[in-house]
Amino acid sequence: MAIRLKDIARDLGVSTVTVSKVLRGTDDISEKTRQRVLKKMAELNYQPNMLARGLSSGKSFTVGLVVPDLLHPFFAEFAKSLNGILRLHNYGLILTSSEDNPLLEQSEIRTVLSRGVDALLIASCQPTLEGFYGVENQKTPFILVDRNFPLLRANFVGTDDCQAGLIATQHLIAIGKRKIAHIGGPELSPAYDRLLGYTNALAQNGIQRDESYILMSSRVEETGEAAGYHEMSRLLQLNPRPDAVFCYNDLIAIGAMQSALEAGLSIPEDIAFVGCGNVRYSDYLRIPLSSIDQSTSLLGEHAGNLALQLIREGGSTPKGIRVAPTLVVRSSSVLQKLS
Repeated sequence: MAIRLKDIARDLGVSTVTVSKVLRGTDDISEKTRQRVLKKMAELNYQPNMLARGLSSGKSFTVGLVVPDLLHPFFAEFAKSLNGILRLHNYGLILTSSEDNPLLEQSEIRTVLSRGVDALLIASCQPTLEGFYGVENQKTPFILVDRNFPLLRANFVGTDDCQAGLIATQHLIAIGKRKIAHIGGPELSPAYDRLLGYTNALAQNGIQRDESYILMSSRVEETGEAAGYHEMSRLLQLNPRPDAVFCYNDLIAIGAMQSALEAGLSIPEDIAFVGCGNVRYSDYLRIPLSSIDQSTSLLGEHAGNLALQLIREGGSTPKGIRVAPTLVVRSSSVLQKLS
């Protein structure tokens, strides 16, 4: 016989309304009570009838997420963390990829919205605001993730990318590097802001920005290592060549380091590297990579909680959440002392 809400309520000595509130994820019950109810649901293997809930509430109890690349470590970790928050409130996640194609992204957004999701999260690859001219008119609340459009009135969750570029470049200056290059990313807000942070750090330390040391690359989510290798090969042809490189993401940095090693250079003595993203395998590379940690799991939690808040309460004033990045120093920028 199917387990009912009243059965759980009877066993715990609480009202059916209390159990229902836990199921809906409302905030007006104590955390102790919430955990008791969730534990009992797990013990009884209670499975809510989502179709019935949807018909009675007008909600689908699903959230959509569109990312440029399902295999990229940043978006995979973000999606996992987001799904964990949604799961706690009995929401499901519909996940799809735009493959870094603006037209495909628009198609995927329409498809996800047609599923009746209660909120939509987008890590967009749109080059202009025109790509959002249908999304912002929808009644479904949406949140921009990682990539922001400052002129668009939209909720946003992401990293303080200007600060990321600043602290990465300041670190390279602090270890004595002066000819610092930057391999940037596509024409989207994270690339612009990381470049701005890099430029600000140079200016604060009296170093003139050398345009020949700045190379920007597109489609770095899918082909980051190849792009990093190619752009680093170009930088090595300069005279004088750079003695350090801040890379848009870790995949670019991995490819760039490979190019430097094949050229017979020592890392970090001849040339130091800092990436961005702090992917999980950074510690296990041939030369462990110094990187900017974006607190990706925390971003997923913030995005999940904001999505649930917008579903419950709505809101006409967009909310912006920027997580402060931190630097993780490894052997690609500082020689490790032998113990």
